[in-house]
Amino acid sequence: MTKADLVDQIAQRTGLTKKDVADTVDEFLEAVSRALIEGKHIEIRGFGTFKVKDRKPRTARNPRTGEAVHVPPRKVPVFKVSRELKDRVAAMGTVEAPETSTTP
Repeated sequence: MTKADLVDQIAQRTGLTKKDVADTVDEFLEAVSRALIEGKHIEIRGFGTFKVKDRKPRTARNPRTGEAVHVPPRKVPVFKVSRELKDRVAAMGTVEAPETSTTP
């Protein structure tokens, strides 16, 4: 699903204009980005948590030459899904098995 698909779906369900929905989605994403840049974390109950983690420096290998390459420490944005959302997604994937008769 693209951002445009998301905007279309929200606009249809709410009756708001696509432009208003697109502006709101853009502002939401910008607010999340700003918070992560400032080192804050964002917790959306029932959905998940966005935060910034520190990656330690390490030594990697160039796959072509096999030469060792130093990778400096860095900060990376991460998203952790809430247990509630995990459970909802898992429930969608489960299909009840048809009953089998054990009588001959």
